[in-house]
Amino acid sequence: MPEPSLSLADHVTRAAAALYSEVVELRRDIHRHPELSFREFRTTRLVADYLGKLGLDIGKSYLETGCVALLRGLKPGVPDRPRRLVALRADIDALPVNEENSFGFCSAAAGCMHACGHDMHTAILLGTASLLCGMRDEIDGDVLFVFQPAEEKAPGGALSLIEAGLLDDYRPDAIFALHCFPHILTGNVAIREGSVMAAADELYITIHGRGGHASAPHTSADPVLASAHIVTALQHLVSRMASPYEPAVVSISSIHGGNATNVIPDTVGMSGTMRTMNESLRALFHERFAITVRQVAEGFGTKADVRIVNSYPVLDNHPGATAVARRAARTILGEEHVEEGEPLMTAEDFAYYLQRCPGAFIQLGTGRPEQLEGDRLHSSRFNPDESALETGMKVMAFTALAALSG
Repeated sequence: MPEPSLSLADHVTRAAAALYSEVVELRRDIHRHPELSFREFRTTRLVADYLGKLGLDIGKSYLETGCVALLRGLKPGVPDRPRRLVALRADIDALPVNEENSFGFCSAAAGCMHACGHDMHTAILLGTASLLCGMRDEIDGDVLFVFQPAEEKAPGGALSLIEAGLLDDYRPDAIFALHCFPHILTGNVAIREGSVMAAADELYITIHGRGGHASAPHTSADPVLASAHIVTALQHLVSRMASPYEPAVVSISSIHGGNATNVIPDTVGMSGTMRTMNESLRALFHERFAITVRQVAEGFGTKADVRIVNSYPVLDNHPGATAVARRAARTILGEEHVEEGEPLMTAEDFAYYLQRCPGAFIQLGTGRPEQLEGDRLHSSRFNPDESALETGMKVMAFTALAALSG
C-alpha cells in the first residue's frame, strides 16, 4: 500500500525502482529460453507461476500457450459509476533468428532469439502486475493482464485470442500495450493518435511462360523478363496511385526462377510485401496490384497467378485512450520524455484489439545516444538497453491507474 505522504506517481516510481533488479532477471531468463510462435510453453509456465504467486485470478486457457490474469482492485468505487476494467497486453514469442551476441544470458535455443524485444515486454508486464498488486487498496476497478502468444506469425495470436472469446468474456473499457523501439532514446516514450503502424499484406506471384534455350529467346515466352518489368511497373502504385502525403510501401523482395545460365525457365516465382496506412488505399492497392501484374505478364506472352494474403490491419490509436496514455506518461516521466510518435511501416497484431476496443500502443525507447550494432529490431545482435524496463513498468502501471480513474 502506498505511503500516505506519497502521491500515486511517486509511489509507482519508487515501486518500479525497487522491482527493477527482479525484472531484469526475469527478462534475462526469458531471453535465455526463447520460444517460437504458438510454442511458448516454458514462457507460459513462467508467467502463470509468477502471476499465481502474486495472488491474481488466472483465467482460462484460451489457446495452448499464453496466459491471462485478473487483478481486482479493493478501493471502494464511486457511487453510480460502473466498475471499470483496463487490459494490458504483452507478446511472448521469439523469432527464428540465430543470436550472435556474447553476453551471459544469450539464447540457449539454436535458431531462436528474442530479437524484437518481446522478452522485455513480458518482463515489464510481470513487473507491472507485481507493482499494481502492491497497490490493490488504491485501485478502483480491475486490471486484466494479457500475455499473448504468436505476435510474430500471421494471422497472429491476438486474432486467435479474440476469436476464442477473450474480449467477450472480459469486455475491457480500454487496452494498452508497448513495444521496444531502439530509434527512441531509453527513458523516453513516443505516443501518437490515429494510424501508428501499417497494414501488412503478403504478395505472391507466379509467372508462367514457355521455357527454352537462352540462345534463342524469340522461341520462348520469357518469365524472367516479364518479372523484371512487373517489378518496375509496380512502383507506380506508390508514386502514382497514393497521395505524396500518404505513407505506402510495395516491395518485391524475392524472385526465383531457373537454375542454368543457358536455359530460360518455364516459371518464375516472386514474393513481397505491401504496407498501407488506411483501409481505402489498401483496397485500391490490392485491385491495382493484381491488374498490373496480370496485364504486364500478358504483354510478354506469359500468364500470372496472383495471391495477396491479408496480414495485420492498420494499427489505429483511439483519441481518448491516446490522451490518457500521453497524460499518464507526462506525469510519471516528465513532459520532456514524452515524444510525438511517427507513423511506422512495420505491423503489429495489437491492431486487432483496437478494432474492437478503445486503446493505445506506446513506443518505448530502448536506444542509446550513440547507436550500437544491437540497436536494430529483428537483428541477430539486438540488445536493448535494459534500463528501459523501469520506464516501461512506470508507464504501463500509471496508464492503467489513469484509465481506471477516468
